[in-house]
Amino acid sequence: MSSGVGQDGTVAAGPLPASVRTGYGLGSLCTGTFATVPGLLLLYYLTNVMAVPAATAGVALFIPKVWDVLINPVVGVVCDRSRLRGGPRRPFLLIGACTLPPLFALIFAAPPLRGTAAAAYVAALFMLAATAYAVFQVPYVVMPAEMTHDTGERGRLLAWRVGFLGAAILVSGAVAPAIAHADGDTPSGYRTMGVAVALLLACGMFASWWGTGKAPAVAHTTAEPSLRAQLTAARGNRPFLYLAGMWTAQALAVGVMLAGVQYFATYVLGSADAVTPLFICLIGPLALVMPVWNRLARARGVKYAQFWASWLFFAATVVLALTPWGGAWPAYATVALVGVAYGGLQLLPLRMLADTLVADAARTGRQRAATFTGLWTASETLAFALGAGAFAAVLAVTGFRSSDAVHAVDQPASAVTGIALGMSLVPAAFALVSIWLLHRYREDPVPDAPASAPASASASASAPASASPAPVPAEVPAEDRAEPPEDERDRDR
Repeated sequence: MSSGVGQDGTVAAGPLPASVRTGYGLGSLCTGTFATVPGLLLLYYLTNVMAVPAATAGVALFIPKVWDVLINPVVGVVCDRSRLRGGPRRPFLLIGACTLPPLFALIFAAPPLRGTAAAAYVAALFMLAATAYAVFQVPYVVMPAEMTHDTGERGRLLAWRVGFLGAAILVSGAVAPAIAHADGDTPSGYRTMGVAVALLLACGMFASWWGTGKAPAVAHTTAEPSLRAQLTAARGNRPFLYLAGMWTAQALAVGVMLAGVQYFATYVLGSADAVTPLFICLIGPLALVMPVWNRLARARGVKYAQFWASWLFFAATVVLALTPWGGAWPAYATVALVGVAYGGLQLLPLRMLADTLVADAARTGRQRAATFTGLWTASETLAFALGAGAFAAVLAVTGFRSSDAVHAVDQPASAVTGIALGMSLVPAAFALVSIWLLHRYREDPVPDAPASAPASASASASAPASASPAPVPAEVPAEDRAEPPEDERDRDR
C-alpha cells in the first residue's frame, strides 16, 4: 500500500487513482512519438528529400542528441531546486508541452534548402526540440519512484505507461509515413506530417500534466549538483551501471532498426508504403504480449523475463537478414516476432530501474532517483542518436546515393545489401552486448512498504524517505553496493 500527499495537498493512500494512472500513461504519447518519428523519418527526409549526403545527415542527427545528453542532468538539477507552484515535476511537464510541439513542426518545415544548408537547419531545430523534450521527459521518468513505494503498484503504473507508449509508436509510426508519402515524398507532405505529429505530442503532454494533478508524493528525490557528481554516484551503484548499459545497447539496436525501416521498405521490399505494415507488425503484438511478460516477470523474476525477451529479439533480427531472398511476407512475420520481444524490452527494464532506485534509497538512505533517471534518459537519447548515425555510416560505406524529391536515383546493389544487413545483423550485435550486460547485472532486494502504518506515520507521509538511512542488506554482494561516503568525498572535492 502506498500513501502520500497529492499535488493539491490531499493525503492519498492505497492504490493510485485511475485518473493518475491514465494521466501518467498519456505522457508516453510524447515519449513514443518523439522517439519514433525522428528516428524513423528524419534520416530518410535528409537523404531522399533534402539531398543531404548520408555522412552529413548522420552528423546532423548526432550533434543534437549529444547536446541532449548534456542537458538532461542539468534539467534534473533545475527541477530539484525549483520552487514553482505545483511541485518540482509537473510545472516542467507544462513547459515542455508548450514548447516541444511547435519546435517539432518546424523541424520538417524547412525553407527551400538543399544539402549542407538543409542539414544545418534541421540540426539547429532538432537541438531546440531535444531541449524541450528533456524538460518534459526527465521529471516524467522520475515520477513513478515518487508516487508510490509499492513495487506492484509501480508495475501497474509502468504498464499503463508502456501501453500508451505502444499506442503512440503504432499511431505515429504508421500514420506519419503515410502522411509524408502522400504527395510522393515532397517537402509539403513532410510539413503536413510535422504539424499532425505536433498535435499528437501536444495532446499527450498536456493530458499528462493535467492527469497527474492529484498524484500522491510519497518521496522527493534530488539530483546531484553537477554531471561529474552524477557520474560519481552512478559509478558507486554497480546494478545501475549494468542496467543502464543494457538499456543503452538495447536502445542502440532499436535506434538502428528505426533509422533503417524506411530504407528497408523502399529498397528491399520495393515500396515506401510498406513501412506502415512493417510498423503494424512491430507494434501490433505489444498490447497482446504485455500481460504475458508481466506474468512471466512475477512468476520467475524480472531479470529472467528480460533474458527471454532479449534472446528472442536477437534471434528475430538474425532471421530478418534472410528476408531479402524470401519476399515481403516472411519479413512481416519476422518483424512481428521482433515486436513480441520489443514488448518485453520496453516494459521490463523500466520495472528493473524502478526497483533499483528503491533499493538504492534503502541502502544509502538517500533519494537519488532524479540523478539516475537523468542519466538513464540521457543514455537512451544518445543511443538512439548513435543508432541513426550507425545506420547512416552503413549507407555511406555501401555507396548509398542521396537525392531530392524531384530527382530520384537508383541505388547500387551494395547499398541495398547494406540496408538489409544494417536492419538485421547490426541490431543483433547490439542485442548480444545487452545480453552480456544483463548477465552481469545483479538484482537488489527491494523492500516493500508495509501494508499498514501507524496513525502517526500518516501525519508525516510527506516527509522524505531519506529521513532515516537504512542499513545495507547482507545479501547484497559487496561489489554491488553503493558507496555514499566516497560519493560525498568526491562531491566535496
